[in-house]
Amino acid sequence: MSRSVLFDPLLPLPLFWGLMALAVLLVGLAALRGLRGWPFRALAALALLAALANPVLQEEDRKPLSDIVIAVVDDSASQRLSDRPAQTEEALARLTAAVAALDNTELRVTRFADGADDAGTLAMTALAEAVAAEPQARIAGAVLISDGQVHDLALAPSLPAPLHVLLTGRQTDWDRRLIVTDAPAFAILGEEFTLKLRIDDQGALPTDLGASVDLTLSVDAEEPVTFTVPTNTDLELPVTLPHAGQNVLQFSVAGVAGELTDRNNAAVVQINGVRDRLRVLLVSGEPHTGERVWRNLLKSDPSVDLVHFTILRPPEKQDGVPVEELSLIAFPTRELFVEKITEFDLIIFDRYRMRGILPMEYIDNVVRYVRGGGTVLVAAGPEFGAVDSLWRSPLAEILPVEPTSRVIEGGFRPALTEIGRRHPVTEGLEALAPEGGWGRWFRLIDVRPIAGQVVMSGPQDKPLLVLDRVEQGRVAVLASDQAWLWGRGFEGGGPQLELLRRLAHWMLKEPELEEEALMAAANGDVMTITRRTLQAEPPGDVTITAPDGTAQPVPMVQQSPGRWTVEWKAPGVGLYRLEQGDLVRVVAVGPPAPREFVETLASALPMTPAVAPMQGGILRLEDGFPTLREVRPGRPAAGRGWLGLTPRGASVTEDLQVSPLMPGWVLLLVAAGFALGAWLAEGRRRSA
Repeated sequence: MSRSVLFDPLLPLPLFWGLMALAVLLVGLAALRGLRGWPFRALAALALLAALANPVLQEEDRKPLSDIVIAVVDDSASQRLSDRPAQTEEALARLTAAVAALDNTELRVTRFADGADDAGTLAMTALAEAVAAEPQARIAGAVLISDGQVHDLALAPSLPAPLHVLLTGRQTDWDRRLIVTDAPAFAILGEEFTLKLRIDDQGALPTDLGASVDLTLSVDAEEPVTFTVPTNTDLELPVTLPHAGQNVLQFSVAGVAGELTDRNNAAVVQINGVRDRLRVLLVSGEPHTGERVWRNLLKSDPSVDLVHFTILRPPEKQDGVPVEELSLIAFPTRELFVEKITEFDLIIFDRYRMRGILPMEYIDNVVRYVRGGGTVLVAAGPEFGAVDSLWRSPLAEILPVEPTSRVIEGGFRPALTEIGRRHPVTEGLEALAPEGGWGRWFRLIDVRPIAGQVVMSGPQDKPLLVLDRVEQGRVAVLASDQAWLWGRGFEGGGPQLELLRRLAHWMLKEPELEEEALMAAANGDVMTITRRTLQAEPPGDVTITAPDGTAQPVPMVQQSPGRWTVEWKAPGVGLYRLEQGDLVRVVAVGPPAPREFVETLASALPMTPAVAPMQGGILRLEDGFPTLREVRPGRPAAGRGWLGLTPRGASVTEDLQVSPLMPGWVLLLVAAGFALGAWLAEGRRRSA
């Protein structure tokens, strides 16, 4: 039972305070004038003001509430190392028993696991949610059972009672970790760059642990390379990317018996290989309307270095001028086709005729250039079937077509072949057609395919665009010089720039345009796997090998001709190997060493800033479970072998009664009595 006196004025407060001020003024004037009854006047005014203040007696019937102790249990990945799970459960059981032994005290337990998207240990978030769910007036303290490695310390809530940490782990724990400290997102093909990494040995290290370790590096899960490097030293490792596109580099060191975990003994870096500058040699055999198509396409790309030569003398002109005197500057044939031919990424012959400018030995160099990995594109015109055609040179060894010497004149609409609908160079181009279909072309050079794939056709299903691989290189033949009509928008035009861009990039061996490709991209823990193939039959299941070595076949669904996809949810983070036939792809899902395993040693330092302001304590469980004591607010709440809780004494009101402290008429009588006393006192004085 609780009693208190309250005032419930009968008048508005401004008016009440005004009357009080008036009463004080009148009593003061009476005292200044020397009236003998001024004390009675003061008491009468006080009685009247008390009556107007309306004093009441409030009686509350209160029920005491128990104090609450909040226990936050860390179930994150680092808490599953060594014997920490057993330590955690034992500590929780003993804390439950210790709180139960206290008078009028309850325990609230909340558990949390790893944060989403590799956010780590969100202990303060869990604590804030637990505190928000309980009345602040009842919280006597909070206890966190954790290894101390917390990643949201900035979100620590304000508590009305001490916060304590029961630290799991052992002082004898030690761990080895590999960290990539600096790695670029992009690197230039063929150029060496430096990766910075470090191998740290932390904790109570064994005396027989060596000062160096074998570091293994593999690119795209290929044959690994091993280096011997020192530990606890910043390392710089020179690396050269083997191919364009995404390169997955995996670094790892072998696990050592006794370390906490080997999950942080590996690191994966994904670096995109890009070409610094693409060098293209464009040789135009004669001026024609479509010549600028290739030039404009290649000059529009700032990453392309274009070397363009055009032979301006028409073949029918016979003026006796020697060939070597037909240009303002000498055509550097030896420099281009002998000394620097391997520096070019692509050579384009645009309506080129054999006129003696390029000796046959130079054409032989072009053939060797292609076989060794170079690329050649022949944009054919009517000259391709003539006696001075490139086909009548050594280049015929690698060309996928042979001319019939026939030129088909007349309007036709280019079309994709069955294999062209699956080939990455022409896949989906039909969707880019304007309303009414692609515009017409008016000339086709009749050729017979002898190798490669025909991806586009003209009238009578004649080959229009033929692609082929020759040993390490690639060759393409476009059997028409009318692509410029699409660029001019004739009859609605067509996807000229997209077609030529894809063709040029396929020639340059860009990974996204490979005919047979296995691709994958990870978004969170969901992996999207895409298989592109020119084969008509299904490619079969893709075999996914998880980081722990378990393999699982996953069926794929056809999305479009030549394209099969599947979305697969990875069971955990790490490096996954995808295999389908001869194709292999490596994909990193999340970091190979999650944030939970960056720091694995139990430590009191991360939690000190959150515990110190609340005068709590951080005690190791391996030193024994502490006793619980009651401490007053503001006093130190932790000591050697003990933790303090602050009793709150909270209660809830079950019944409330309000009654007048004194009837109003009594106060009026008292006021009247004092007023009468004042009159009598002052009246006697006058009579005297």
